[in-house]
Amino acid sequence: MKDHLTKLVAAICFAALALGAAACGSDLGGGGSEEEVTTAEAEGTASGELAISNWPFYIDKDTVPEFEKETGVSVDYTEDVNDNNDFFAKVQPDLQNGESGGASIYVVTDWMAEKMYDLGFLQDFDKEAIPNFEENLTPNLESPDFDPERNYSAPWQSGMTGLIVNTELAPDITSIEDLFEDPQYKGEISVLTELRDTVPLVMKSMGVEVEDATTEDWMAAIDKLQQAVDDGQIVDFTGNDYAADMARGDLAAVIGWSGDAVQLQADNPNIEFRMPEEGCIQWSDNMVIPVGAPNPTAAYSWIDYVYDPENQAQITDYNYYVSPVDGVQPILEEQNSDAAESDLVFPSEDYVANCSSQPNPPAEDEEEIEKAFQQVVTG
Repeated sequence: MKDHLTKLVAAICFAALALGAAACGSDLGGGGSEEEVTTAEAEGTASGELAISNWPFYIDKDTVPEFEKETGVSVDYTEDVNDNNDFFAKVQPDLQNGESGGASIYVVTDWMAEKMYDLGFLQDFDKEAIPNFEENLTPNLESPDFDPERNYSAPWQSGMTGLIVNTELAPDITSIEDLFEDPQYKGEISVLTELRDTVPLVMKSMGVEVEDATTEDWMAAIDKLQQAVDDGQIVDFTGNDYAADMARGDLAAVIGWSGDAVQLQADNPNIEFRMPEEGCIQWSDNMVIPVGAPNPTAAYSWIDYVYDPENQAQITDYNYYVSPVDGVQPILEEQNSDAAESDLVFPSEDYVANCSSQPNPPAEDEEEIEKAFQQVVTG
């Protein structure tokens, strides 16, 4: 998984993004606590070790060592989240035993944060320990449907799901429909394993208003994906690992995440993010504290540190995702950063006019839809 949004200082449309809360693309199983949710209490001054599980391409090389120097906390920052479902499958056995696998912070997408919380696998925040979060969270992300009081989720970044293309190999791809209809790209197209990224974009290409999509709409889009796989047009379903194939030039275009395209330009300058003609899907990835977290005090110190606008500006200038921290854009402007003017970082209302919040499948048929999609993904 990867609003990836102070971006939204200029984009009121991104308020809708905070409303999107989807269910997972596979059966998460049970095992969550039926007891009252606990609060991860802060105790004294942060010290010791802090393990963080996050997605790739999300942080610059200086923020972690600077945090360590300022706080004395030793950070084990691991880029081991490639796909929400895969990550959940890895940590679920520990969580069912009341353990976190050693991490005190996971970063997962809105819908997965909600799922994990409902299963009893996440703790509420001790909000007195994170004053910067309370003060600087951008207003459009303050009250999402899945966590209206932000009791357990702190946005790491927000972003957009759309097209990442190799302009040398695929100069003409401008829409999701092009991925399916242009035979010259047969075998050179990859899409995401994330149900709530890929299928809504396919529905958009079919003229469906995804906010009102029916079970039949979801299943028709999944059928379209299956046909493209059968025809050899789509060669793979991936998480963040599409990046290596794009950098090598093995793929002409993918359904991917906005900021990744900027990171990939360092390896291949022909790569760029393109807003699909149909619009994009908007989402947020969130820092959460799992049950059994060994050092919640250090976790709060990290959350508070990255919610300082100066520190956040450094992260945003690197990853080109939408920052959740108010006050970042003026800092980047003072630094003459190109990120201050980027639609990927501070999307205008016009830029995201056709975009949609990451939707849920209809609840009554969610399991059927998830299973149908997984059958296409796994073959």
